[in-house]
Amino acid sequence: MASRRGLLASLAGLVAGLLTALPAAAEPALKVVASFSIIGDFARQVGGDRISLTTLVGPGGDSHVYRPSPDDVRRVADAQLVIINGLGLEGWLPRLVDAAGHRARIVTATDGIAPRRPAEAQSGRDADPHAWQSVANAKVYVTNIRDAFVAVDPANATIYQTNAQAYLTQLDALDHDVRAAIARIPPPRRKVISTHDAFGYFGGAYGISFIAPLGVSTDSEVSARDLAAIVRQIKAQAVPAVFLENVSDPRLMRQIAAETGAKVGGTLYSDSLTAQNGEAPTYIDMVRHNIKALTDALAER
Repeated sequence: MASRRGLLASLAGLVAGLLTALPAAAEPALKVVASFSIIGDFARQVGGDRISLTTLVGPGGDSHVYRPSPDDVRRVADAQLVIINGLGLEGWLPRLVDAAGHRARIVTATDGIAPRRPAEAQSGRDADPHAWQSVANAKVYVTNIRDAFVAVDPANATIYQTNAQAYLTQLDALDHDVRAAIARIPPPRRKVISTHDAFGYFGGAYGISFIAPLGVSTDSEVSARDLAAIVRQIKAQAVPAVFLENVSDPRLMRQIAAETGAKVGGTLYSDSLTAQNGEAPTYIDMVRHNIKALTDALAER
């Protein structure tokens, strides 16, 4: 009998040891959908490996003219959280959410940001959606995303809060560096032509004047009359440089440069990041690339 009890005890100990050695079941990641690549980067910085992230408009894509696919409907339907820019950027979103059955929680990352309204705006629908171009606004995006993750997944609140704080510190340093770079550009030379009106928040925050042939959307055209007026303005104000954009047709900017003699200052990243092997795979990389391009073209030698 004692031998039998000893055998049973040994077996129990062996089973307990095996159970202890087995890895704990992995906690499922939070399923997150971001509307486009810049918001996707913010979400990745805050969520880390605690989220499973899908970005609808990927690197190099243009959110202004994007057309959702059937796969996007499935992705949104499966998500626990959908993070959007708002301010009219994702005009295709309501149809996508309807098709997905309104299951996911929608978070607008620009909540709390005062929208910029171009002079020609006629209604609230004409707000400039490119709020991320100000680093101070980017910090608002990050805190909104952090708070949304904490609300949906409170068990991992400390992770999201710690990641967000580390990233906000990096954004503070980025903002400081941008201001220091702009200070090296003489005020009379702080004038730029870009394809569409994507840099108004950047200009307002850092004191650079941007003139854009297109409006706040790439989905528009420039009339011959508008183009002639812009050419006259460039010549009258001695605008030193025109810039291409990664989401726009470069032919318009090259035509303006040829007619005015302004320097083509390179490419600015406005509405999209690049792939990992590109010049701007993250938001911080994008801003640093843009400010280098601007200072290289505008600073006096």
